[in-house]
Amino acid sequence: MVNQLADRNWRAGNGGPFAAIVVDHSSGELISVGVNVVLSSALSSTHAEVVALSLAQTRLGVWDLGAARDLELVVNWRPCAMCYGALIWSGVRHLRLAGSGPECEDLTGFDEGPMHSDWAGELRGRGISVSEGPLRDEAIAVFAEYAQSDATVYNARGTSA
Repeated sequence: MVNQLADRNWRAGNGGPFAAIVVDHSSGELISVGVNVVLSSALSSTHAEVVALSLAQTRLGVWDLGAARDLELVVNWRPCAMCYGALIWSGVRHLRLAGSGPECEDLTGFDEGPMHSDWAGELRGRGISVSEGPLRDEAIAVFAEYAQSDATVYNARGTSA
């Protein structure tokens, strides 16, 4: 689902090829959906993860999502530096991602920011489980199509990775 949302999102011109959902870890119940809306909102912090986490907090009426339920953030790639922090602060207990590695930055030119080399271990040390799903190739295909387009890459001060 997140790869399809990410692909649809950049094609609509809302922002980058990124999407996130928050689900109940046990039941799979969908709590919220977020896509990157940096371009359409003109707000640099409206990354997919931040949008999905914020909508989940609003829906459930809590700032600590870990206190509300056993929730999972599902994303189409490893979070950037900002979204990594948002994940930690949200209280979510699980992160599932389609993939991680240099492909996102290499293909798209986005600057995902400085990340700890053992970012997943750091999350696990904070009680957040991390798992990668089988949809890595699908996520990379979305990034590759994005890279072939004339879509805007919105790094601060116009720099690229």
